[in-house]
Amino acid sequence: MSLERINPAELSPPTGFSHAVAATGSRLVFLAGQTALDTSGTVVGGTLPEQFECALANLLAALAAAGGAPADLARVTVYATDVAAYRTHAAELGRVWRRLAGRDYPAMALVGVVRLWDEEALVELDGVAVLP
Repeated sequence: MSLERINPAELSPPTGFSHAVAATGSRLVFLAGQTALDTSGTVVGGTLPEQFECALANLLAALAAAGGAPADLARVTVYATDVAAYRTHAAELGRVWRRLAGRDYPAMALVGVVRLWDEEALVELDGVAVLP
């Protein structure tokens, strides 16, 4: 399996994501949207950074259960109920990402949404990984 991160010089330099990821491998893993739910199904964390950390940890736990690692992520979509707050906390969220997932960034998108399934949820992450 290999993931080639592609960041063309004619595009704005990416910060915390890759513009494109080309993948070869034998197993695709589609990761369902994960929010900041604990094992009892309760949303935890009162701030966006706290919820982002928990949601990312949940996404990575699902990936690990499928036999993958953070470097196998080819695509992640972040859904946020407050894009302005996401931008305000971008540096902190980047530190959380690097601590939990490393510096191999997938192709990413941020989508602003009115609300998520659980009303208390501020952020949700889903993704696609390519495993050997």
